[in-house]
Amino acid sequence: MNNNVSEKETLKITKKAPINKKKLKVIPLGGLGEVGKNITVFEFGNDIIVVDCGIAFPEDELLGIDLVLPDITYLKNNKEKIRGIIVTHGHEDHIGAIPYVLKEINIPVYGSRLALGLLEIKLEEHKLLSQAKLETVEQGQVIQLGAFKIEFINSCHSIADAMALAIHTPVGVVVHTSDFKIDYTPIQGDNIDLVRLAELGRQGVLLLMSDSTNVEREGYTMSERVVGEAFEKIFSEARARIIVATFASNIHRIQQIINASVKYGRKVALSGRSMINVTEVAKRLEYITMPEGTIIDIKDIDRYRADQITIITTGSQGEPMSALTRMAASTHRQVQIVPGDLVVISATPIPGNERTVSRVINQLFAKGANVIYKALADVHVSGHACQEELKLVQNLVKPKFFMPVHGEYRHLRQHALLANSLGVSEKNTFVMDIGNVLELDNTDAKISGKVPSGRVFVDGLGVGDVGNIVLRDRKLLSQDGLVIIIITIEKESGNLISEPDIISRGFVYVRESEELIEQMRKITCESLLKYGGKDWGTMKIVVKDAIKEYLYTNIKRNPMIFPIIIEV
Repeated sequence: MNNNVSEKETLKITKKAPINKKKLKVIPLGGLGEVGKNITVFEFGNDIIVVDCGIAFPEDELLGIDLVLPDITYLKNNKEKIRGIIVTHGHEDHIGAIPYVLKEINIPVYGSRLALGLLEIKLEEHKLLSQAKLETVEQGQVIQLGAFKIEFINSCHSIADAMALAIHTPVGVVVHTSDFKIDYTPIQGDNIDLVRLAELGRQGVLLLMSDSTNVEREGYTMSERVVGEAFEKIFSEARARIIVATFASNIHRIQQIINASVKYGRKVALSGRSMINVTEVAKRLEYITMPEGTIIDIKDIDRYRADQITIITTGSQGEPMSALTRMAASTHRQVQIVPGDLVVISATPIPGNERTVSRVINQLFAKGANVIYKALADVHVSGHACQEELKLVQNLVKPKFFMPVHGEYRHLRQHALLANSLGVSEKNTFVMDIGNVLELDNTDAKISGKVPSGRVFVDGLGVGDVGNIVLRDRKLLSQDGLVIIIITIEKESGNLISEPDIISRGFVYVRESEELIEQMRKITCESLLKYGGKDWGTMKIVVKDAIKEYLYTNIKRNPMIFPIIIEV
């Protein structure tokens, strides 16, 4: 500064250039340390936007649970600040929880035509479509929501209309890749807009949030067209009925199956509710095209020769109630597997599903079907970037700070190490847990706290009414069974009127374990006699503890013990 400037003028100049002391908060409520349930909150001052809002599917230990939702307590507590939900693409793990959120907070949802088309199906099922505020956006469009300016960037994934985001904030630009890969020969539309990512990198990017799913895989992800070439070969040689199982949302895959079917004179039937719904939406929005009359009703497949039929079905993950699983178990109403059927499983098992997929494949082989899966042919490619693609995006964007997203903890850690090898410093790299709050501005970033987060379980029509205690009881029942002890006492004296009745479910068969049952009766009577009181609660605890100790000491089992007291 010029030394001739007075102290008064210096103060005046300083006042004209106030420093923005507000910080951007980035709060993942799901999608980190897990597969699915993707949802991230961006907060600046009095404005919040939410990027994606998906579900996860239950693991084996979540007995009886249908869906897993993110905990949105933080959003409910700050609902007056929320300006909208931004959807990057139409997969379940990015849009599946939106109906449950809209029941609590009525806010606008912004997404592509396809993503919103798929969301409409869900909102209709939840009877929310008429009141929902859905706003269609396109690649290249920019919208302003409070303090945030959101730019939608063309991307590539295993579903059409996938978009990355450039979120322009008062403290800098955040680039969120969402799920992506670099496919130079996409089935439909343009490739990921690497030019725009490079422009943003030259202008300066504060934070990069990048897909970590395939970080352990070297090289590049193969193009979707490789699968199309594999289908061409399979269909040209097949002389039997072809059944293809794939993800219902993989519209490009469905299009290639239809193309091969049309080329080789086959009609196409759809099986599975989600497959039918998604294909109808994609056809209506012209993301799937085909000659008139290509698709027939599944009930009409017997009117054609086997070599004139292709069935596209759900069940590529071996889901218990899916169409392919029911076919393999001979419980499907319209389709029975017969010797010679060619079944193509066009998907890779999601981690944790390997055993169920293997079981379905074995059942299909046992029924005489020929089965082609990933180990035998290129019938599936991933929709996620491998290491070289992740490196390319990292080098184009050149972020100051980096947060790996979308993956289990090991994926996030490996992606952080990859970024460090490309020049991002360790202190500027944040491997987050859900609920962590990352606060940052254009000079500094740190994890500053934690907000309520976790999992909410959907069981039937119940949302959130099944917690860890119920799940623990279900697990205990499934492993060791249940013992019910019915105790009948005299109301006035509190004395036993008769021997306790013992009912066993999933523990032992009573008629074959009479000695054990008799001993349990004896211990019940002795423990009540020793107690000598009349308080029902204490009586139940005394009996439960005595039986539990006896069973574990003698047969090393720990069933759920449920005493019932009847007064007469």
